[in-house]
Amino acid sequence: MAEARNKSFCSVPGCSCSAQKQPYLSFHSVPVDSDVRRKWSQAIRREEGPNFVIKKGSTYVCSRHFTSEDYILGCSVSRLIPGAVPSLFPWNNFTSHLKRESVYERTNKRLSMLSLKAQNNEIAMKVAKLDHDYATPPPPGVRDEAVGYIQDLEAKLKELALPSPALFRRYCASNDQIRFYTKFPSERVFKIFWESIAPSASRLAYWSKAKRIGQSDITPSPSRRMPLIDEFLMYSMRVAVGMKEQLIADMFEVSVATVSRVTITWANYLFLMLGSLPLWVSMDKVKSVMPAKFKMHCSNVRVILDCTEIAVATASSLTLQSEMFSHYKNRTTLKGLIGVAPNGLVTFVLPLYTGSISDKEITKISGILPLPEPGNEVMADKGFLIEDLLSNVGAKLIIPPFKHSAQFTREETKKTQAIARLRIVVERVIGRVKSNHIWDSPAPLTLMGTVNQIWHNCCVMVNFQGPLSYEE
Repeated sequence: MAEARNKSFCSVPGCSCSAQKQPYLSFHSVPVDSDVRRKWSQAIRREEGPNFVIKKGSTYVCSRHFTSEDYILGCSVSRLIPGAVPSLFPWNNFTSHLKRESVYERTNKRLSMLSLKAQNNEIAMKVAKLDHDYATPPPPGVRDEAVGYIQDLEAKLKELALPSPALFRRYCASNDQIRFYTKFPSERVFKIFWESIAPSASRLAYWSKAKRIGQSDITPSPSRRMPLIDEFLMYSMRVAVGMKEQLIADMFEVSVATVSRVTITWANYLFLMLGSLPLWVSMDKVKSVMPAKFKMHCSNVRVILDCTEIAVATASSLTLQSEMFSHYKNRTTLKGLIGVAPNGLVTFVLPLYTGSISDKEITKISGILPLPEPGNEVMADKGFLIEDLLSNVGAKLIIPPFKHSAQFTREETKKTQAIARLRIVVERVIGRVKSNHIWDSPAPLTLMGTVNQIWHNCCVMVNFQGPLSYEE
């Protein structure tokens, strides 16, 4: 059973892994069975004695020392096969050696080979007796069967020649792991998504090659060292999990430059694919999935608008610092506008702007104002003073009332509370977007050329997580 304790440390000599530093690894306690326990001690070269005692709850071996065949597939957590023994260590270069067959096994194999040889000789003699009439055509259907058999063998050879997506199969073996590493809710949803993009992803050209040869005559990159699905896992680990490039490079046994190249390539590719999806939906579709509470208070709401900010590293240019400085966050940020339907579906995403821009100005230049139809309602916070802009298209703005006296009236208080309960939808959607841990720390300046693509991908891929309402 894999342990999930933050204070788990690996007991293998020379291994410094811990659950706190490497949360993506699983840690397995030493078995209670005396025979298996002795095998584990011999395998990790740490016999019990005065200097080493196996204690329950504190002696573990991390998953780096087990092969993929040691695990039970399909479990919600990483579970070892009963009797599995660690075999990957620094002293054997993390490679498992096959166990020498016993004399009994070698004898049986030799007898089977001799029996097979005798059968082949008998068949050859029968064929030789019939091999004198070259003018006789083969029986009907024999040639078609032979062609089909050859095609099946060629297909199997191609499958064996393809690289195995070992890393994805290891880290995304359950729905819980898929949710952690990719933010998709289940293996079924991810499979549908992957099958829709895999054909075009196979023709990807790496970002460095695209820059080198320009925008014309771009051909797909040559055979990759990693399978495509492992490249997507690398992108997800950088964005969804928020791992540093050096850590990902160590896990995939590639250079940091390769991690950066794959991340930029997939960010632009997914931006191109997801950007082609129609986000804005009709009012009829909005009403068909509108929660009951919206129908009660604001039945004509088409979209809920809100702005959010992400922290970025401070630039050396004072001019750029002043443009990106947010007085609300008191640091340099980028601001984005998101539009959400009442059921939690993201229907509008605006590229990021510098943090000094106001909510009204970013809405004015976003291009969303012409989209609502006459009679539609747009819900927003107090900072969105766009009532005059919406009136031009016949739409209505719903925002909390401003306090003109010492305190709100009873009607103003009820209206404020109702809007706050309904606006929680967009807050939770933004929470889903920012659950991609790449936004946990300030975005580095080296990511500025790709930050818009990553932001757009995170916003659109929220829609793959299922509808969200204020009732959650």
